[in-house]
Amino acid sequence: MTKIKNISNYRQSRRSSRNFLNRYFAGPKVFAIIALVFLLLILIPLAKDYSRKRIIEEEIIDIQNEISDFESKNKDLKEMIDYFQSDASLEEQARLNLGLKMPGETVIVITDEDSDHLSSDPVVKINLSNWRKWLKYFIN
Repeated sequence: MTKIKNISNYRQSRRSSRNFLNRYFAGPKVFAIIALVFLLLILIPLAKDYSRKRIIEEEIIDIQNEISDFESKNKDLKEMIDYFQSDASLEEQARLNLGLKMPGETVIVITDEDSDHLSSDPVVKINLSNWRKWLKYFIN
């Protein structure tokens, strides 16, 4: 009989401990806390991935803008290369740098003799101070 009592006491103590654990873990507060923890464990990596995605998208937009800038510069350079390889560019460079002219052309050089308003004497220019040069410039 004592064995039966011991067994029944053991079963009853086990049931009460199970009831305590069931009541503790099956409660709505504990379930809400566990659900919140799982939700946080899922949302934190998602937030990090979203942040990385935004950074990568901004970098892609910046790189696309750089590409369009380089393409426009490349187009301008191609146009410049085409111009420099043309006969018009060769003729212009020969006229400006080498002083050449086309057959039958007459070259007229116009010089500005009145380019210096201060004085035509170079010695006076060197000896005058700057404020006197300005004064002469505005008075004359």
